[in-house]
Amino acid sequence: MALKNEEIYKLFNIKTTEFPKYTTQIMNLANQNSQGTRPKVVGQLSELIQVFEGETFEDWVSWYEKTHPTAISNAVSRISKMVENLKKAIQLIDDEMIEKWVKDLVHNKTFFGLKIQNIILKKLAENLQVKTRLATPEEESNNIDGFIDKIPVQIKPITYKQKQALPEEINIDIIYYDKKKDRINFEIPDKFYKQTTLF
Repeated sequence: MALKNEEIYKLFNIKTTEFPKYTTQIMNLANQNSQGTRPKVVGQLSELIQVFEGETFEDWVSWYEKTHPTAISNAVSRISKMVENLKKAIQLIDDEMIEKWVKDLVHNKTFFGLKIQNIILKKLAENLQVKTRLATPEEESNNIDGFIDKIPVQIKPITYKQKQALPEEINIDIIYYDKKKDRINFEIPDKFYKQTTLF
């Protein structure tokens, strides 16, 4: 049994909003960079909807705008400024820059990413006195980067932790690393170790 979004919108008398192609991707990026809809700007919406005592969609809009009168305009202002920054950045992008970006991704980041996984696992094996190994291609297809004493883990940059939404739901322990100028800091789940630094 399923309930389509259109049915839910109709049930609550909510008008669907259409946007031109690619515009939502740009606004999402601008919002992420500007933190336009973070709780400090628009409130903790998941909590506010619980406090809200109305029944209809119109009640919610009215209540929210009364309790947070400047939230929407503050969010718009932040996102708008970032969209302008993105417009300027887009003008700087040409084929030469795109080629540099692709090479950096395919050559540099891929090599570093693969090697850093191996290095971190070896360091953990040494520190924790356990066996570690990289994942096989088949295991990688299941979002596993390696194993610590038979426990599957993922190894991700710290920026992955800061993303608002991940493309997939991950139920595997994650090791986060942060590449500094002279070291790599990494954090591992409490079940293994609290934190260590690789020099």
